[in-house]
Amino acid sequence: MTQVGHPTARALLRRLAVEQAECRVPSLTAAIVRDGRPVWFGGRGRVGDDAPSAATQYRIGSITKSMVAVVVMRLRDEGLLDLADPLERHLPGTPFGHLTVAQLLSHTAGLTAEPPTAWWERTPGLPADDLRARLGPAALKHRPGRRFHYSNVGFALLGELVGRLRGTTWLKALRTEVLDPLGMHDTTPRPRTPHATGYAVHPWADVVLAEPEHDADAMGPAGQLWSTPYDLARWAAFLCGESAGVLCPGTLAEMREPAGVEDGDTWTSGYGLGLQLARLRGRRLAGHTGSMPGFLATVWADAAEGLGVLFMANTTAGMSGTLLPDLLDILEEHEPRLPDEWRPAPADAGLLALTGLWHWGPKPYALRLLSDRALSLEPIGGGGRASRFVPQQDGTWLGLDGYYAGETLRVAADHLDLNTFVFTREPYDPAAPVPGGTSDWHA
Repeated sequence: MTQVGHPTARALLRRLAVEQAECRVPSLTAAIVRDGRPVWFGGRGRVGDDAPSAATQYRIGSITKSMVAVVVMRLRDEGLLDLADPLERHLPGTPFGHLTVAQLLSHTAGLTAEPPTAWWERTPGLPADDLRARLGPAALKHRPGRRFHYSNVGFALLGELVGRLRGTTWLKALRTEVLDPLGMHDTTPRPRTPHATGYAVHPWADVVLAEPEHDADAMGPAGQLWSTPYDLARWAAFLCGESAGVLCPGTLAEMREPAGVEDGDTWTSGYGLGLQLARLRGRRLAGHTGSMPGFLATVWADAAEGLGVLFMANTTAGMSGTLLPDLLDILEEHEPRLPDEWRPAPADAGLLALTGLWHWGPKPYALRLLSDRALSLEPIGGGGRASRFVPQQDGTWLGLDGYYAGETLRVAADHLDLNTFVFTREPYDPAAPVPGGTSDWHA
């Protein structure tokens, strides 16, 4: 798997070794993906008598949620549900049927974090009917839509939703629609050999305690799966955009959009549609963390850079929290990405004539031609509304981002009409249809 240069690989391995030794992790693995391919793998510690490999299984906990979310988004893309649908529409009689699919995906439904059972991560799970029967009014902790509140229960309901609409179990749907197409054949609901044993490390002595492992049953969609560094590297590549037809790029980008902020005003962590989001050291990352008794794992993807990073460990607690950003920093320091070569590209003469200087009232804007006939409209000098636009079949352009996301740009002979705002070649050009009287500039 290793494809980075030797000095880079050595620096990455040293950082991994420091984490394993200083945090007293029984075994620890990590990998980096670049442009859809694994370029580095490292492992430290022991699984039995052997060093961990890229084929060693670990529990991935809540990373399971991100995979279940992809199946939900596939159902949306197929027209079988709408994200604004209340759960009751697809699961009649379900408690809290007024909560929407989007709220459950983004942890903004207000549901309790844990099910009303014994400590669910350490005990055998309940069937879905039994779990639903235990959910009463007290399980709703916040007004739906008001705030981010992480809910394992919400993803149990989403797993049931997937099973109902697919006519099978959430796990079989996930296997058929996501895991197998991505080649993630070693991602399973229960461990297979070779796998790490989950341990708790004593806080004041160098001894370990084996942690329990069970079938979570109805809570499975919240954190059941086991996986390997190799499979999780494939998942990181998927999150970066190497989707292998599993999900259209626009839907994956939608999942990465912030729907809730976890840490208030600081906004370093949040949640999209089934994906955790983080802003770390100038990077915008999407992925998920995972923890179950005896295991910790995290996978992050920087889609803008085509870069993914992950770790998997068999310890209940004690990791530093800086391992993955440190690995990304080491890669950037030793082998920074080269920019793509610029090459001239053909341009439609009519579109080329549109480029250049335009004005919103007195404010100058630059219109640039992008690839695939897309346009970019940006204020000169900053301090205004910038958006990109893609062409539509009716001759208009649709806003992709910024203030004008979803709005329509129309091109006329002497002006641009952007959702009623008129852009002209000259400031308030009197020859253009600018309302309000604009023909007389004076001192």
